[in-house]
Amino acid sequence: MKVAIASDHGGVNIREEIKKLMDELEIAYEDFGCECGTSVDYPDYALPVAEKVANGEFDRGILICGTGIGMSIAANKVKGIRCALVHDTFSAKATREHNDSNMLAMGERVVGAGLAREIAKTWLTTEYDGGRHENRVGKIKEYENKNL
Repeated sequence: MKVAIASDHGGVNIREEIKKLMDELEIAYEDFGCECGTSVDYPDYALPVAEKVANGEFDRGILICGTGIGMSIAANKVKGIRCALVHDTFSAKATREHNDSNMLAMGERVVGAGLAREIAKTWLTTEYDGGRHENRVGKIKEYENKNL
């Protein structure tokens, strides 16, 4: 698995924690910034990462901002992206098993570093169940193909 990760200024600390986790799990990743504490625009980070996941350069992507909301909204504008905004481990597991999410968004102002690590670990290590969920995910893909 190869993961693209990025944050805006509101998610720098948790992004560093998630990178440490991926090192521990021996998951390959590339960090797309930001490297600052001053205000930046989250679409400048979310959209390029989502495009890299959508075009197959990366298997999955992780985005962090203050709440995770802006990053998830931006990422989900990219065809082929199923970015889940997650702030608990139950949802992290469910979105992989049921929705085959290929991107994860979290908010640093919402979850602490320890919980963020657990969410990311759960999301990174959970496989898609397929089965009865395939039809539902397929309907999303079909809509995208017709409308985006």
